[in-house]
Amino acid sequence: MRFGGKVAVVTGAAQGIGEAIARRLWQDGADYVALIDQNANKVHETALRLDSTEKQAGGYACDVANTADVQKVFGGIIQARGKIDILVNNAGITRDAMFHKMIEEQWDSVIDINLKSMYSCCKAVVDGMRTRKYGKIVNISSVSAFGNIGQTNYGASKGGVIGFTKCLARELARCHCTVNCIAPSYINTDMLQAVPERVMQEFLASIPMERLGEPEELAAAAAFLCSDDSSFITGECLVVSGGSYM
Repeated sequence: MRFGGKVAVVTGAAQGIGEAIARRLWQDGADYVALIDQNANKVHETALRLDSTEKQAGGYACDVANTADVQKVFGGIIQARGKIDILVNNAGITRDAMFHKMIEEQWDSVIDINLKSMYSCCKAVVDGMRTRKYGKIVNISSVSAFGNIGQTNYGASKGGVIGFTKCLARELARCHCTVNCIAPSYINTDMLQAVPERVMQEFLASIPMERLGEPEELAAAAAFLCSDDSSFITGECLVVSGGSYM
């Protein structure tokens, strides 16, 4: 199996894109997939849908912006499973507003969850990856990093993810660890389905393939970057947008 012998962690995995990525890693034979999310009940339910015996998947409640919380949860996974080979940083939130109306809490919460979590989660796994000279880190960015109205906070956080990825990739390359990111556009999740129909039609008009992406398609891209098929790819930002950003 593609991920046989590997232990993976996926953040923001209770639903949507994170759930799809966790499911793909589990289906492709990972020895264990840890699903991380702030929503304790939902992440446990999601993990049980993957593996009711909890031998190959488990759900963990964690605030990924809280370094102490991350160290405790990730440390427990390492103690129980011996290592973490794969980390997918998918946790993210939106608090959209035009900048002149944006309040500080909207800015801080998005930066903390979307960007500070990169520090907290990578900090918890990097030493082990360096020691073993093996590791796969995939960070989920967004095409909003390239500019979007009403998302100065979100765009700044996702642009930061790209810069973080490229810098960490250079540091870890000599240890045979890869760090890449994915910048999706409009993916068919519950969050996107909540937008008004007029806005949805504008989204679709901007996509040459004339449809939304599916979480499973993004999961396939993440699985490639998590696999040894991408062993000579690092520091890259893969845009998954149906041709919107060619």
